[in-house]
Amino acid sequence: MSFPADSVGLVTPQKFQFEEPLHLECGRVLPRFELMVETYGTLNADKSNAILICHALSGHHHAAGYHHEDDKKAGWWDGCIGPGKAIDTNKFFVVSLNNIGGCSGSTGPTSPNPENDNRPYGPDFPLVTVRDWVKTQAMLSDLLGVDVWYAVVGGSLGGMQALQWSVDYPDRLQKCVIIASAPKLSAQNIAFNEVARQSILSDPDFHHGRYLENDSYPKRGLILARMVGHITYLSEEAMKQKFGRDLKSGKFMYGFDVEFQVESYLRYQGEQFSRNFDANTYLIMTKALDYFDPSREYNHSLTEAMGKTKCQFLIVSFTTDWRFAPSRSQEIVDALITNHKPVSYLDIDAEQGHDSFLFPIPLYVKTMRAFLGGEEHLKSTSLEAS
Repeated sequence: MSFPADSVGLVTPQKFQFEEPLHLECGRVLPRFELMVETYGTLNADKSNAILICHALSGHHHAAGYHHEDDKKAGWWDGCIGPGKAIDTNKFFVVSLNNIGGCSGSTGPTSPNPENDNRPYGPDFPLVTVRDWVKTQAMLSDLLGVDVWYAVVGGSLGGMQALQWSVDYPDRLQKCVIIASAPKLSAQNIAFNEVARQSILSDPDFHHGRYLENDSYPKRGLILARMVGHITYLSEEAMKQKFGRDLKSGKFMYGFDVEFQVESYLRYQGEQFSRNFDANTYLIMTKALDYFDPSREYNHSLTEAMGKTKCQFLIVSFTTDWRFAPSRSQEIVDALITNHKPVSYLDIDAEQGHDSFLFPIPLYVKTMRAFLGGEEHLKSTSLEAS
């Protein structure tokens, strides 16, 4: 198979092992852990061109390129990472990882628990936070010899990690790109996550999280959780254009089987997701979302928290994103401006809803390329701190 000219091509994941104990915010300790990592591009001599990619809820380390010659699907952000793309691998050394608690090779609920005869952690895996993830990412930075990231970039939950980086390690990144994100979850978002969790927890095959030991899997619960989540990732207009009220058979069947095209789509998405994702990981990821609030240690003041930052910021939102509406991004922008921090903000007119951050929308790509490339003038709506 020949890959597109702007693809990073074949990539091989690497597993990094950390033997020192990891103290987590919840008070528990992982005696050791592993991180699954992919890199694209070449690290320059002074290690000043490294960019860290932080993934969203269902993301992982495979952000770009292909694992096999016959792969039909590239990495989850392949549209933005590669030669000549927004995150240009001709210029930058790009690092993408699977966070702890994940299910794509890093230490998580499906990993062997050394304190329990190497049986899978399952529900015994500790709850982790965005701050814990950033801590492990900083440890990975040390292992790679990257003292300062040229940029830390993330969308959705990944954007929260980028934001946490700017607060916890202000001297270790030059630029921060926060896309389709928020400084903390709203009550509505926490509610959506709880519905998703309950769909898994109430599945008879969940077995209190010990489904692997019981040779079962809460497939129905995970499918429903993904269906609920997927609705929130799409805009009403996108669903209208893609499905409308179209029927599979062209007529009402007067039953409870799939009739509308949108029903078929949601069930398909849920089915595919359930084959590749771990239920305990889903629970952990949603709780990390719920707990995220960098202002908590700063008198619950986002302005005070952002006062610690030292990097340049690009904040991007999308007009039809109702999961993390533009107003949530603007909260971050306002806190930065109050602190006279350098920030550029762009609210992009896009119909794909929250999932817009995954697509190579021309203005979005052009803006990110300009910001990362150091061009002086962003052709966007910019708010520069005076």
